[in-house]
Amino acid sequence: MVVCACGRTAIIRTSWSNYNPGRRFYSCPITGSDCPFIDWFDPPMCQRAVAIIPGLLRGRNNLEHQLREMEQERARIRRRMM
Repeated sequence: MVVCACGRTAIIRTSWSNYNPGRRFYSCPITGSDCPFIDWFDPPMCQRAVAIIPGLLRGRNNLEHQLREMEQERARIRRRMM
């Protein structure tokens, strides 16, 4: 069990920054607290992964956005057909 600086059981979160994409870390369970505690759960990523993962995430996010737009358009077309 990992305890944060304010005495609570730390939780595992995931970093989505460009420098640590997908890397998990321990932090205070209180979101927005002033507790400064952070400790890495995962080891550092290799530079190739750090360079590649953000682009893959952007591509996935773009595809998810396109899918939502297509689903909305499909729903509009179905409503017109009824």
